[in-house]
Amino acid sequence: MESIIAYRVKNARKLRCLSQQEVADEIGVSKQMISKYEKGLSTPDSSKLIKLSKLFNLKIDYFFKSYKIELGEVNFRKKSRFSKRKQEGLKELIKIKLENYLWLEEILSIDYSFENIIQSDKINSLKDIERTVLKLRKYWDIGIDPIHNIVQLLEDKEIKIIELEDADEKFDGLACFVNNKYPIIVINKKFPVERKRFTLLHELGHLLLNLPDCEASIEEQYCNKFAAEFLFPKKIVIEEFGGARNHITLPEFIATQKKYGISIQAIVYRLVDAKILSQEKQKQFYQKLNFNPSLKKEINNSRFETPELSNRYERLVYRALSEENISISKASSLLNESLESVRENLAAI
Repeated sequence: MESIIAYRVKNARKLRCLSQQEVADEIGVSKQMISKYEKGLSTPDSSKLIKLSKLFNLKIDYFFKSYKIELGEVNFRKKSRFSKRKQEGLKELIKIKLENYLWLEEILSIDYSFENIIQSDKINSLKDIERTVLKLRKYWDIGIDPIHNIVQLLEDKEIKIIELEDADEKFDGLACFVNNKYPIIVINKKFPVERKRFTLLHELGHLLLNLPDCEASIEEQYCNKFAAEFLFPKKIVIEEFGGARNHITLPEFIATQKKYGISIQAIVYRLVDAKILSQEKQKQFYQKLNFNPSLKKEINNSRFETPELSNRYERLVYRALSEENISISKASSLLNESLESVRENLAAI
């Protein structure tokens, strides 16, 4: 038990981006005592646990959870703007959410075996991405039609989606494997729907693509290409817009945005990639945006109708509750909702 509490105290401190001295000052002990707590050399008494619980804004039962997970390699896209302490805090937040997620699946006897069918496909150029995306779409039986709901698609394919409501605005998303088995994608819930869709698929690229050893900027190009190709395949780009053109009207852009759930800026990128628009036209497009605030606002409007929200975790909680695997108070804790709210939702079942 001491080792479990030690593990939890250390991780909770990282979660809140606090130093040992800051924790010590808040709960009225020495820095050395906090170090002992984290090494399992001493165990906080009940009064100190209550203080730690309040400081970290975590339920008391958090400190006694024995279920642990290990995140695979995690790469943050904006390392220069995202401090090491914030990265560690975010990792711990993800761990907490995933521990609950996987624990629920365990008590419900849910087991999955994810298969990455493109892991052996070597990527040596951006052109290889097009072939790989078509292969994955075919395997997932989605053809090249517009995808109505990316979150639902990925969850149906056994990829866990975690949305962070209070994530730093500098955070876009990340992807990794948990316990060398479960693929997860974490995204910022506050972003506009088109950006969320693109980010989900960008991170899917990081998760699945067999990329060569390259600089981070090149890896980002590959994953951006993967996301753009997945959302709006080149074959469909050509069918929608025809051959080379000098002008594209705003109504055409808006109709495509609504149909495929892709931002207008990303559509322009796809048109250049398909050689329908020239790079010079792309440059002129961005110059117009810089000098025309009203046009820029119009271009940046979110228009796709599917909200792209994950509700699988919530459904698992209520399933466990209805099957009497957990109590109402436990469900309240897992959902971070009041008992009254959980009772109301349970009554509707």
